[in-house]
Amino acid sequence: MNTSLSNRVALVTGASRGLGAAIAKSLAEAGAAVGVNYFGSGGMAEDVIKSIRAAGGKAATFKADVRDEGQVKGMVESVEKQFGGPVDILVINATGPQPMLKLEELTWRACLDQLEFFVKSPVLLVQAVLPQMKRRKYGRIIQIGSEVFARGVPEFSNYVSAKGAQLGLSRSWAKELAPFQITVNTVSPGWIPTERHVTDPQSAKDAYAAEVPMRRMGIPNDVGAAVVFLASDAANFITGQNIAVNGGNTLG
Repeated sequence: MNTSLSNRVALVTGASRGLGAAIAKSLAEAGAAVGVNYFGSGGMAEDVIKSIRAAGGKAATFKADVRDEGQVKGMVESVEKQFGGPVDILVINATGPQPMLKLEELTWRACLDQLEFFVKSPVLLVQAVLPQMKRRKYGRIIQIGSEVFARGVPEFSNYVSAKGAQLGLSRSWAKELAPFQITVNTVSPGWIPTERHVTDPQSAKDAYAAEVPMRRMGIPNDVGAAVVFLASDAANFITGQNIAVNGGNTLG
């Protein structure tokens, strides 16, 4: 099984910390040159590329608000210039605050805030890399989803509905882009603790893990490994799929 990404260029959005950082490091370890996108955490993004370079990999940071069309286009052009070639692998991971809201508290603005990250941003990013992917008849587009859409988490409908919309994009794009040999897949993690969860009570983590069939929580590298597989030639006949990385917490 060939999962080498040597001579490939990858762009990972929201890669300064958490799952994004783990994905960037996993792609670099597999041989890809990795663009580490960030918006508000430049120091952490620099730490990520230092770690990648220390391990012998190739990486550079790229600041951009992935909700802004001009910044997205500029970022993609900068990645291509930095690495001397077009983006082969696009990993759409960036996110923002995820407030839990009861239905009585839900506003249209709260829904739009999530749709900006999970519908608008993916559209802008894919449109920026698509022309060259179509010309070359090659591309890997991987969206980072969430198990919440399958589980229907209460008091979280702003986020859950946006993640459902994101999955819908992947499925439709997979069919549309398949004739161009461009694959589009989604990786949907369960609750995997990262920096975002340092203040979450251990009791909540234990309760979640107890419900997972494997009786434990995952680690960020579990997600990175799934992304590397889908980005590789080993997955060249897999498209339109939603891969749950959650120890069997959701099925199908």
